[in-house]
Amino acid sequence: MTKPPVAGTTVVSTTVTGAAMTRPDLEVIVRPDIEVVIRPDLEVIVEQENVVRQGSAMSTQVRVAVDDAQRRFAAAGVPSARHDAEELAAFVLGCPRGRVLAAGSFSSGQCVVFSQLVARREARVPLQHLTGSVGFRYLELAVGPGVFVPRPETEVMAGWCVEALLSGMADATKATKAAALAPAPLVIDLCTGSGAIALSIAHEVKNAVVHGVEREPDAFAWARRNTIGSRVTIHQADAAGALADLDGTADLVVSNPPYLPDADRDLVQPEVALHDPAAALWGGHDGLDGPRLVERSARRLLRTGGLLAIEHADQHGPAMTALLAESGAWSDVVVHADLNGRDRFVTARRTAVLADASAPDRAYEAYGVA
Repeated sequence: MTKPPVAGTTVVSTTVTGAAMTRPDLEVIVRPDIEVVIRPDLEVIVEQENVVRQGSAMSTQVRVAVDDAQRRFAAAGVPSARHDAEELAAFVLGCPRGRVLAAGSFSSGQCVVFSQLVARREARVPLQHLTGSVGFRYLELAVGPGVFVPRPETEVMAGWCVEALLSGMADATKATKAAALAPAPLVIDLCTGSGAIALSIAHEVKNAVVHGVEREPDAFAWARRNTIGSRVTIHQADAAGALADLDGTADLVVSNPPYLPDADRDLVQPEVALHDPAAALWGGHDGLDGPRLVERSARRLLRTGGLLAIEHADQHGPAMTALLAESGAWSDVVVHADLNGRDRFVTARRTAVLADASAPDRAYEAYGVA
């Protein structure tokens, strides 16, 4: 039985080959053997009689189309031209990228969709905005206008957090002689954006209690959507005063705050300058306004011995070390490199906090991954 089209869409009837990709949240929805649905904001106006033809004469070889897209992307300055051309083809075909060239030909409807996506990517619309998703560690997250697209560099910091928490839980289990008695680690992700870090920790550290905090309404909406059905609790709040009821109890505070210096505004790629939200990018004249705010909030949120992880610009390693040293609240400060060997995030341990009779007694103190 043919499903009715999504409200507010233009439908080009055709036969679509490839795996099912029914994603009403995405800008392009390909339904197997039924129709191609194009959302109005793609600005595609297609007269059905001018597009749909029967027979192979209207089909296009996938390899030829991908090669052409690669040339167009390279000419437009897209850094990953071949990758993006193949990813868009895979999205339209509904198959893994590695099987794109084995697909043979695009159908008529797939040609329409692919050509429109190529035109938008050539105009430097982010690839992830066109497909509507981004991979992050073991997860696929919904992203689009209004939310920062997570980068691979942040996956490294998320991995450090996961390892630190699992190591601490193992130590706690040894100390208590029973895993069931070890307390669940409490994690707070400030400036959570799409929820990528919070969701990865919740996914990989099965008993962690995870909170994400996001101030910006559009980003908060994406985070809330991504965390539906997960164990992550999302709060719309300013990181400066968020979750005051949890002060002194968190085991880990992690953040990818805005950290680019204002002087870099003319240096970033168009995908960043035109499509990533400004609130997720710019950290003041020196780029450290965001990290400073996170450090202050982490100081109050963490228990004694709790861990902090903050992503920062590659030139900020020494400045972050100095910032943490100046507060006098941290020990075990370590700057970590990203996948390209550049300084990318700093970690530290909260030193002694004044005793608070209302703060719960934690059963373990030693997370230790350098």
